[in-house]
Amino acid sequence: MPDEPTASSPASRVLPGPGDLRHYPPHNLVTWQPDGVLDDRLVDKMGEWLCDIERTASPFDRFVDLTRITEVAVRTNHLFDFARTRARQLTGAAPMKSAVLSEDWVGFGIARMYESLMEGTPIEVRAFRDPTKAAAWLDVPIEILTPGDKPARPN
Repeated sequence: MPDEPTASSPASRVLPGPGDLRHYPPHNLVTWQPDGVLDDRLVDKMGEWLCDIERTASPFDRFVDLTRITEVAVRTNHLFDFARTRARQLTGAAPMKSAVLSEDWVGFGIARMYESLMEGTPIEVRAFRDPTKAAAWLDVPIEILTPGDKPARPN
């Protein structure tokens, strides 16, 4: 296992999975920065990955950065189904936070809809247009949400 970063360091470890996934152990945070088209398929891939990792890992906070998304093609019905499935999967789970960042109005609207659909579940979702506000809400350094580190690769 590579050396763990210190609490003051924004160093991350790359995680296998869809898109650019990074883990910041000192902050108990996983970040995801997908690129290209945000569609039903990509949302499902991330949901499957989360479900798999949640079976074996301790609860962790999440940050989803949609700034590299070039197109949003998620169907509204699919988002409702996805949220219902996630709520069912999280029944009895410890509380955790999920910040979703989008500078684009359509992506931000999708994030707000997801925030509203996840109310009353163990995962508190918040949509943001400003990464500084997302970092403050997650209680992490802003550098983590704007990664410039060279992440450690998994063994």
